[in-house]
Amino acid sequence: MRDVIYVTLPVHNEEHTIGVLMWKIRKVFAELGRDFRILVVDDASTDGTADVLEPYRRVLPLTVFRHTSRRGYAASLERLIREAAKASRYPKRDAVLVMQADFTDGPEMIPEMLRRFQGGADLVAGKSVDVREAPRAVRFARIGAGMIVKPQATVSEVDDPFCGFRLYRLVALKRALKDVPDGGVLLRHEGWACSLELLSAVTPHLRSATQVDIATDYSRRYRGSRFRAVATLWGLLRASRDPRLRRRTPVESQA
Repeated sequence: MRDVIYVTLPVHNEEHTIGVLMWKIRKVFAELGRDFRILVVDDASTDGTADVLEPYRRVLPLTVFRHTSRRGYAASLERLIREAAKASRYPKRDAVLVMQADFTDGPEMIPEMLRRFQGGADLVAGKSVDVREAPRAVRFARIGAGMIVKPQATVSEVDDPFCGFRLYRLVALKRALKDVPDGGVLLRHEGWACSLELLSAVTPHLRSATQVDIATDYSRRYRGSRFRAVATLWGLLRASRDPRLRRRTPVESQA
């Protein structure tokens, strides 16, 4: 039995990109000859996202979960992680790939991330470099985020704790979920703070981590940016004061 890569996509109003992204992901995995499943949470989209996704369920290994009311990125991502953990038969071999549905995360980086995973990494983290046509608010927030989140509060093997484009070994995520008290929530913070929070939660369960450079391309978006710098920085400030995010253990770096 080969390992399975669960591609997880939290989605809200992405009718213009989600269909093309499905085929891009399929093309990547077909060329690699890898088993994969696509898990989508449609977080109460009000556009044609549901209609675009429907035909893909018949031709791709795609499962769509829908929220009837907007719950946000963190709740959507946590549901996807829990669904992947529930579906996996071999969590020590399977992986969860987290990426955005608006095309800022390029599927062309998946083969390199999988190569690092096959080499033994429990976490392959994206590092945003060569950010193309980033809105001014994003550039401003990057500066502010570096001031709020001190170096000692992040994992030494990951230079960019805010990039959400990551590949996790599923067993590490399952162990992070077990750390959550019954009825509790793994992810409480939104946006970049959610990426920081998930990184913190999974770190004690990693044997090794590595990172790859990701050329984030904002020019491929087909809608206006939802990014809000002030809200993002406020969220990071709150997250940085969360005592759960300070319980970290180092992992062995992997080249």
